[in-house]
Amino acid sequence: MQRHIDKFINYLKIEKNSSNHTIINYTIDLKAFALFLGSADINSVDHLVLRRFLAELRGKNYSKRTIARKLASLRSFFKFLYREGHLKSNPITAVSSPKLDKKLPKFLDIGKVTKLILSPDVKTESGLRDRAILETLYSCGIRVSELVGLDMDDIDFISGVIKVLGKGRKERMVPIGDMALGSIRKYADGRDDRVKGRKAVFLNSRGGRLTDRSVRRVVDKYIHACSIEEKISPHSLRHSFATHLLDKGADLRSVQELLGHMNLSTTQIYTHVTMERLKNAYDKAHPRA
Repeated sequence: MQRHIDKFINYLKIEKNSSNHTIINYTIDLKAFALFLGSADINSVDHLVLRRFLAELRGKNYSKRTIARKLASLRSFFKFLYREGHLKSNPITAVSSPKLDKKLPKFLDIGKVTKLILSPDVKTESGLRDRAILETLYSCGIRVSELVGLDMDDIDFISGVIKVLGKGRKERMVPIGDMALGSIRKYADGRDDRVKGRKAVFLNSRGGRLTDRSVRRVVDKYIHACSIEEKISPHSLRHSFATHLLDKGADLRSVQELLGHMNLSTTQIYTHVTMERLKNAYDKAHPRA
């Protein structure tokens, strides 16, 4: 089993160019399944074995969303083994994914986004950096992993676009607003002389590239400072970006391109958000609603 897992992970790294996040999650999920199988041969796995594994996950009180993700890992794994000729048939085709409740993305209104962005103290170097982080997340709607991967060479200050390395290591060009560009420029100019030549845009206190977790801590710090009660994350700024664009008349296909979604169906979740807002406005304003 471990030999098959190693082959699959190598395939994800080399051929699929999967992100580190995906590789880590798939490895964890497949090791858990290998532990469940014990000494059983991979060819002995059928849909009944897989259903017993899912029942064990439910017994451990995993959420439907987590179980669906683990099942997706197994689906990719068995598809790979079958295609490579290691299995005579693919047992997972007979197993359906759990039906997930549709969760609408959490976002902030424009006033709260503005309050959040303006909260860092720009008299300090860390404040300049944090303002630039918040401005960039909201201005471009990029993922945190894309933000921390940005290099100074990826920013075109003249054309107002940035080059982003997204999921599956796919590059895309994303517009960036003047306010975000101005904040990045001020932060770069205000850096300590010892780190001014570093290629990464966002640095930690030791001059190294900022991590995903550090960005989460930055956002949490200012959410607390602004007394924003909604349970939001750095990803909520991406949700706010998409929702505000659609509210102001942007078409769905353009928002899909900006977010770097492979399928339009992924972007359509934001139309549910804007429709809910329209319904609420209708209910409050229409005399016979």
